[in-house]
Amino acid sequence: MSADGDAKKDAAKASADATKAPDEAQTGANAKKDDGADAKKGAAVEGTKVSPGVQREARALVRGKLAWAGAALSGCLYFVSFAGFDVWPLAFVALVPLYVVLIGQTPKRAALLGLLCGFAMNMGGFYWLANMLRTFSGFGLFLCLFFTSFICVYQGGRLALLGWLTGRAAQRGWPFPLVFGAAFAASELVFPLLFPWYFAGAVHNVPVLMQLADVGGPILVSTMLVAINVAIAEPLRAKLAGAVRVTKSGANEERATGAGAIDRRVVGVGVIALVVGVLYGAIRISMTNSRVAAAESARVGYVQGNMGLMQKRENPGEGLRRHLSHTSDLRAKGVDLVVWSETSATFPTREDLAMKQNFFRDRFTSKLGVPTIFGAVLYRTDPDRERWFNTALGSDVRGEIKGRYDKQFLLAFGEYLPLGDTFPILYKWSPHSGRFSAGTSLEPIKLEVKGKERAITVLICYEDVLPGFTNRAVAHADPELLVNMTNDAWFGDTTEPWEHLALAKFRAVEHRRFLVRSTNSGVSAIIDPNGKLVEGTVSTPFKAESHDAEIRWLRGVTVYEILGDIPWYLVTFGIVVASFRRRRPA
Repeated sequence: MSADGDAKKDAAKASADATKAPDEAQTGANAKKDDGADAKKGAAVEGTKVSPGVQREARALVRGKLAWAGAALSGCLYFVSFAGFDVWPLAFVALVPLYVVLIGQTPKRAALLGLLCGFAMNMGGFYWLANMLRTFSGFGLFLCLFFTSFICVYQGGRLALLGWLTGRAAQRGWPFPLVFGAAFAASELVFPLLFPWYFAGAVHNVPVLMQLADVGGPILVSTMLVAINVAIAEPLRAKLAGAVRVTKSGANEERATGAGAIDRRVVGVGVIALVVGVLYGAIRISMTNSRVAAAESARVGYVQGNMGLMQKRENPGEGLRRHLSHTSDLRAKGVDLVVWSETSATFPTREDLAMKQNFFRDRFTSKLGVPTIFGAVLYRTDPDRERWFNTALGSDVRGEIKGRYDKQFLLAFGEYLPLGDTFPILYKWSPHSGRFSAGTSLEPIKLEVKGKERAITVLICYEDVLPGFTNRAVAHADPELLVNMTNDAWFGDTTEPWEHLALAKFRAVEHRRFLVRSTNSGVSAIIDPNGKLVEGTVSTPFKAESHDAEIRWLRGVTVYEILGDIPWYLVTFGIVVASFRRRRPA
């Protein structure tokens, strides 16, 4: 009985074990699967090589739709902080959302986020392109909106480059704040734009923050603003990073990733950037004011003719009449020099005739009675085709032509069509677009003013928003005054004239010279060497009038004139190397 009972018990136990084994095996398999998932998460956090998708999801602080929304928000804050809207304090936080959403992203995703930010910024800041394209091309509104969107996508590529360089370098172990700042500077330097802009333009109404431009151009001011943005973003980054938690493999407790603490070094750099910018600005403004007070003076007037774009072509005599009338008023006030706007003498003139002393003198310059710089359109016939030039001419007190400058950077779609020489049919499709040729000489216009010959560098249209070009012109000519003549009537009643003025102000700071801007429809202005508006038609655009103010003849060399953008090329080289070379562990 006992042996038989024990046998029955053993058989029952074996049967139960056999039934239980599959369940235990399944449980073990599930546990192994969970351990594998935890290990993969841990590996992503610790930097172990895992699939890019898993790594991205584990490392990115902001994911999905929220990341795209952050990038778009940065683009909107960017253009609202800029000229035209002029909510300049937003320049301190405009890049915060973009900075945070880029952390931990793959280079591809970072580039796309940057592209969205850049597109939003350009659509808000350059919306007036649609009106300009419609005016000159004759295309329908839908097609012009399409081309505007295309241009804004292209220009948004600057911030796509920022995102890609940042993503690449950060992925290779370089400090994220450092690579973000370097990539931002590099993108402002090397990305080719049809319509240039710099982040620095957001503080054009705050002269104390502009003064670093005489050391490193607008990019140095932009970099200062980036450092402030990164410092403000740091607490948000730390909070988001501290919220990311992982489970240790084989343990029951959770631990933070270790990235949740605020990096005081990042905050400190931002504070130092602001303090240095303000202190340097205050010191340089005081020094420049002392130089201005000791320099020889002159009274300079400008004429804002306010001729409609098509009105200039249909009734050129009216534009000349307005300029002559206002110049007579300025002469009666005792001005020493008058500046007219771009193409203010609207009738096309053969190049050889224009340079003969009696041509313009017989027509109107003998009536001026004051040294004057005016805009003209010259042309010559070459064997291949006619060549047209957007020109500035300088006449002395007797009306004789003493100097000439031809515009070198032509406005796309207005003065030429991209690829137009390769595909001439494009000019038939866009009949209102010009076909101008670029000038080649950087010689100043030299005029006798109050008994002394003065060298004046003229910048036509948007040449005054190009720091590198202006730097070359000033280095070549060593002028005592900068003059810009512009016709922003092309863009209508939009924010473009204020954006143009904002970007132009930095040329005065970079070279510590007065800048006189005469525009056809506004905004005309006289800007001092600190970037401050001395006189301007800010409140009266699209009105025919004239103004005058005292300027000082100044010469001198700034750090930016000596070094130019060489430091930024070195920064660009560094960030490119960092994008392809992994950082060695300390």
